[in-house]
Amino acid sequence: MGQDDYRRDSGDSNVSTRLTYLLIGGGIGAILALLFAPKSGQELRGDIKDATKKGIDRSREAAQQLGDRAGEYYEATRGRAAELYSQAAERVGEVTQTARDAASRQAGTLTAAIDAGKKAYQDEKRKTEMSGRIDASPNYGGETNN
Repeated sequence: MGQDDYRRDSGDSNVSTRLTYLLIGGGIGAILALLFAPKSGQELRGDIKDATKKGIDRSREAAQQLGDRAGEYYEATRGRAAELYSQAAERVGEVTQTARDAASRQAGTLTAAIDAGKKAYQDEKRKTEMSGRIDASPNYGGETNN
C-alpha cells in the first residue's frame, strides 16, 4: 500500500476520522493552553470546565451532522435500491413472458408436427391395408385385381 492509496481514499469514514482527530487535537491544545496560562486554580478549573463543555457540545453537533448525513445517504440509497428492484422485476417479467410465448409457439409447432406424422402414418397404413386386401382377395377365373 503506497501513499497514493491513502490519498485516494476520500470516503465518509475518512472524513469522520479526520474530523474526530481534529476535535481531539483541538481539545488537547485548549487544555494545554489553559494549563500553561498564569491563572489561579479556581479560574483554571472553570476554564477547563468551559472548554470541556464546548468540546462536548462540538462533538455532539458533529455527531448529529454525521447522523443526519448518514440518514440522507440511507434514504437515497434505499430509494435507488427500490427503483432498481422494480426495474429488475419488470425485466424478469418481460423475459418470462417472452419465454412463455416462445414455448407456446414451439408447443404449437410440435403439436402440428405430431398430428401431421399421425395422419401420414394412418394414410400409409390404410394404403398398405388396401393393397394387402386387393392382393389377398380370391382370384376367380383368372382376373387380375390391379
